[in-house]
Amino acid sequence: MIGRLKGTLVYKAPPWLLIDVAGVGYELEAPMSTFYDLPEAGREVVLLTHHVQKEDSVALYGFLREAERRLFRDVQKVSGVGAKIALAILSGASVEDFARLVQTSDVAALTRIPGIGKKTAERLVVELRDRAADFGGGMPGGSTLPAAGADPLAEASIALQQLGYKPVEVQRMLKTAEPGDRAEDIIRKALKSMLRN
Repeated sequence: MIGRLKGTLVYKAPPWLLIDVAGVGYELEAPMSTFYDLPEAGREVVLLTHHVQKEDSVALYGFLREAERRLFRDVQKVSGVGAKIALAILSGASVEDFARLVQTSDVAALTRIPGIGKKTAERLVVELRDRAADFGGGMPGGSTLPAAGADPLAEASIALQQLGYKPVEVQRMLKTAEPGDRAEDIIRKALKSMLRN
């Protein structure tokens, strides 16, 4: 099992990363909470990982902080929640915000995260409420990719759609973008605006 990678960040385009570790390129999916704090391409990065091997696929997920990886693992123990929804949760809310939503039973806010309906939100609240206070702790720590240097607005649009938002929702969310924003900034603003509305 792969638990940690230290290498050069070769490429990043939400939700995908490519890390070169001693000449081997590892492709990972990562939540936006990790993307916000990544260095520029060409710099060294250390990522905690979650490795999944199934009969027909292998997937690797990367996180900068242990709290993110732990939440990613914990939410998947809830019936109906898989890796895609777990990534959407971490992309739409910080670990602390998610813990607050669960503790306050804010089902309405949870249903704004792509892939989470009312029943799944209620299950998250019921099954994770007792553990939500512990989420914040921890040590620091096959999709088409847009071309490098692509238009930040287009890159943000693709990333939001890969997170599960419908094109109509994405267009509404992208209205928060300002000239000069990087793709990461646009995505962060869009996700925060969606969580507030």
